Amino acid sequence: MAGVSARPPTAAQIDGCRRCALWRTATHGVAGTGPAPAPMMLIGEQPGDQEDLAALPFVGPAGRVLDELLQRAGITRAALFVTNAVKHFKWEPRGKRRLHRRPNAQELEACAPWLQQEIRAVRPRVIVLLGATAARALLGGSISIDRARRQLLRHESGARIFVTYHPSAVLRAAEDADRLRDVIVGDLGRAAAALKD
Repeated sequence: MAGVSARPPTAAQIDGCRRCALWRTATHGVAGTGPAPAPMMLIGEQPGDQEDLAALPFVGPAGRVLDELLQRAGITRAALFVTNAVKHFKWEPRGKRRLHRRPNAQELEACAPWLQQEIRAVRPRVIVLLGATAARALLGGSISIDRARRQLLRHESGARIFVTYHPSAVLRAAEDADRLRDVIVGDLGRAAAALKD
């Protein structure tokens, strides 16, 4: 990983990462996908169960919600680079299911070089952080999504940063799901509009 790469890390590089212990229980490391360069980059938290099995980001239930929200916002997913802050699935067994566990600070730090390599290669003008873990990974510290959504944020590369809720929040929201969908669509729309500035 030493040195500056003009390309995003490959699936094989991510799969072979041993910077933290998450690889031990994951099926695959999951690299970001999409064009590089790309005008917009979406960063989520970590692969989920289906992403771990497919070795692709956002292909499970949250990915289907994301696709719906992108469509509503008038954004073509194929034009984006989509990735996660953490590249291996962190989970705990619950019967026959593998339930998501939130990555800790050490795991975020271990994956930071991969994420920075992706940002350098993609050269986005806009970065959308999906959820609190992605925000913590890129912005550091602890910041509430509500507060971050209202701030003018920039990455050191100059890219505008937008923070919104993770699509999985819609799946957990029950009666608040429609409002959350509208909020995320609005945030994605603002991010897309910033590309025209």
